[in-house]
Amino acid sequence: MAGIPNTQNGIIIKGIGGFYYVETAVGIYECKARGVFRKEKITPMVGDHVVISINDNAENTIDDIKERRSALQRPPVANIDQLVIVVSGTEPRPNTLLVDRLTAIAVKNNIEPVIVLNKSDLIDVGELIDIYSKTKFKVIKACGKTGEGIDEIREVLQNKVSAFTGNSGVGKSTILNRINPELELATNEISQKLGRGKHTTRECTLIKLDDNTYVADTPGFASLEILKQEVILKEDLADCFPEFEEYLEDCKFYPGCAHVKDKGCAVIQAVEDGLIAKSRHDSYKALYEEVKDVKEWQVK
Repeated sequence: MAGIPNTQNGIIIKGIGGFYYVETAVGIYECKARGVFRKEKITPMVGDHVVISINDNAENTIDDIKERRSALQRPPVANIDQLVIVVSGTEPRPNTLLVDRLTAIAVKNNIEPVIVLNKSDLIDVGELIDIYSKTKFKVIKACGKTGEGIDEIREVLQNKVSAFTGNSGVGKSTILNRINPELELATNEISQKLGRGKHTTRECTLIKLDDNTYVADTPGFASLEILKQEVILKEDLADCFPEFEEYLEDCKFYPGCAHVKDKGCAVIQAVEDGLIAKSRHDSYKALYEEVKDVKEWQVK
């Protein structure tokens, strides 16, 4: 009967100004979230699997948000399988603390990190390859301009939901345009004065590459301060550096070892032996210093 809402399952592919665009089997619909979500302090996110009502004479509404298997606040996206962290060898210079904070947040949320070392045409990224080859993460050498590594990235994305992230100007949109030229995502040249890119992605958008493959293009990161909103407690931090795992039980003070400066710590010994990259351990120590006095009740 006309006027009766048509209920559909779908996925939020974009949200802007309180409106959410939901892809369903019968099309994409602009929707508003029902007031009950605001009362329960639940904000719909790109990537959410939802149930919507399609109305002929009123706004379409999001009626239900299904349980999330993962969620990140920055980039704001739900139900992703992997976080593709794009790092440039230069212009802008790589910030390993930012990269390592992102990988730790991903691991904490049961999301697989993938590291793409972009702009290999401008500088040798061998040092970065050496650092991250010692982790358990997938590492891809790439160049958005020449196409190096694009086929490998495309293969990694297949049949998964992935979020692209990284510092401004590292070339996320250029890589995505290489993967699918029909996207025509906006890109910007690097500001020579600031040494960083302007934000070309204004909001998180879920892009469908094929039936089972989605990528989220997300706003660039201007500052590490943004990511400090997601706290990893000191008790959980070592578990977010997977290359530490095989050394943890050999620590003299395990399970209470901080892996920062204790004599007899197998993690520190592995760093000294070159088995764990020093820059990774430096990032771990920096993150540990931030949270060493934070209690669990303070982040609830």
